[in-house]
Parts: sequence; structure tokens; C-alpha cells
Amino acid sequence: MRTHFMKSGLFLAGLFLPWFGMGQKAESMVRIKSTPDFELTGDGSSMEWKSADWIPVPHRQGQKTYETKVKLLYSETGIYGLFFCEDEVITSTLREDFADLYNEDVVEIFFWTDESKPLYFEYELSPHNFELPILVPNSKGTFLGWQPWHYEGDRKTRHATRIDNRHWTAEFFIPYALLRPLDNVPPRKGMKWRCNFYRIDYDAGTSTWSWQKTRTNFHDYEKFGTIVFD
Repeated sequence: MRTHFMKSGLFLAGLFLPWFGMGQKAESMVRIKSTPDFELTGDGSSMEWKSADWIPVPHRQGQKTYETKVKLLYSETGIYGLFFCEDEVITSTLREDFADLYNEDVVEIFFWTDESKPLYFEYELSPHNFELPILVPNSKGTFLGWQPWHYEGDRKTRHATRIDNRHWTAEFFIPYALLRPLDNVPPRKGMKWRCNFYRIDYDAGTSTWSWQKTRTNFHDYEKFGTIVFD
């Protein structure tokens, strides 16, 4: 995402870098396995991750071509995600949730659960474990993002990160309770959601990665890929 975020809980779209198609072509559909709930470590060392395959996130723009990949799992209570980001320099000075995290190193995931409505959930996480969860209504390219209300209890995400030698990892859990009242939540076996995974890095100018290539910006939901719940 490349926008200005307003403290009222809205962000206004319009200032975006073009995302030129660079790097290898990604598969447009992946299958996501189920898991019992588990604790996050920030480095993906939990045994449950061994059952999930890495999904490559291709480089699209910029000088840095670091390896980027993601894993997903789902449980009876929510969605688990794990990003691996090769990196030489961490650019991450912001120290609060709901900040303009996309102006520094960040990973992002978008879930579009019902294709009949232009409404999706966006989640961002910085290397220092600060988050931006928002619901985005998108009407023909005009969109605003809304912060969650009563963001507590079973509606609260869990997340952890780890900065290591030449890479960082980001691990998160998004509860279904937070995604309500989106349709097709919780997912059932065989159900499909549209989604996309992104990364922005600022080592040498701006470099970007996306699982599925978009035409204009990260909010090009018609170009999202598909996850299938096994």
C-alpha cells in the first residue's frame, strides 16, 4: 500500500508507485492446510509450520531482489501467516500500531472473502512488530480504510517478528472474529478466498514484491490470486 493514513481511522488512496511486472510468474492458486491453534514465536519455528509449503512472492520493482516467501495455515479460530524476507538493512523506525508502516519496510496481506462485494481486509506488519489491520471498501478504485472497533479479546490479532542476520520474519494470527461481518467467514473445507501478499523494502529506493502482479497498486483486487482451504 502506498497512501497517506489519517489519524481519524481513514486512509485516502491516490498516491501510488506503479508496480511494474518484474520477476518470475507466480501460481495464481494455492491450497491452504488446516492446523490446531498454536503459539507464535516470530521466527516460524513452531512445529505446525512444517506442514505448510512456502509460496514465493516475486520481486516486481526496484533494485533489491531479495528472496521473499510466505506460508499460510488456518484453524477453527483464524488464519496464520508467516513471511520470510531476505534483507541487508532494516528500515523500521515507527514504534506504534496503525502508523504509516508502508513508508518503511513492511509485509502486507489482503483477504477478499466474497467476490460479490468490493470489500476486503488488509493486514500490515513491520520488522519491529507493529501492525496495521484495516477493512477496505473499494468502489471502482476509490477506497477508504477503517480501523477495527472494540479491538480487544477474541477480535485481537496475535503477531511476532524476528530480525536475524540478513533476513527478518513476520508471523501473525488473524482471528475470524475480527473479519466479521465479511461473508464466507469462517472458511469451510473446499471454500475459496481471493488474496494477495506483498512486501515493500527501502534499502535502495523503493523495491516491491507481490504474489500476483497488479496493474496499478496493491488494491487492484481483481488481480488477486486464490487460496483454497483443504
